[in-house]
Amino acid sequence: MTIAAYINGLSGDAAAAALSRCCASKQWVRRMLAGRPFADDQELFGAAEREWWALDRGAWLEAFAAHPRIGERTTDDWSSGEQNGVARAGADLRLALLEETGTYERRFGHVYLVCATGRSAAELLTDLRERLTNEPDKELRVAAGEQAKIIRLRLEKLVAA
Repeated sequence: MTIAAYINGLSGDAAAAALSRCCASKQWVRRMLAGRPFADDQELFGAAEREWWALDRGAWLEAFAAHPRIGERTTDDWSSGEQNGVARAGADLRLALLEETGTYERRFGHVYLVCATGRSAAELLTDLRERLTNEPDKELRVAAGEQAKIIRLRLEKLVAA
C-alpha cells in the first residue's frame, strides 16, 4: 500500500493521529488533512514539505517541543529507533551530549533537533557543537530543516509498520 493511499483511506481523526506521529504541529496536521486526497506519494511528500515550510516560528517550536532530547529515554518506539546510535554510546559520550544539549537549549530556547537516524552519538555531538555557533535565526531554520527530514522518514514509517 502506498503512503498516500493509506492516509487517504483513514477517517479524519485517524489521519490526524497518524500525521501527528510524523509532526506535532497542529497547524501542519490541519493543512495536510485539508490537502487530502493525495494522488500519490510524491504529491504527499511535496505537500508535507511545502506545508512545513509555510508554517510560522510558533508552529515549528510546537513540533520541536514534542521531540525528546537526544539521548533521553522515551517510550516512543520511533524516537528510540531514531536515536539508537546514542543508546549504544559510552557513558562519557552520553554525558557530553547531555551537557551540550543543555547549553544549546539555553542559547536557542528549544530542544536540539536533529534527524538522528543512522547517526552515531559522536557525529551528533560534533553536529551539536558546530550548530552552537549559529546565530539564533539561522539555527531555527537549520532545526526546521532537520524536522522536515524527520517528517519524511516518519511518513514512510506509517506504512512500513
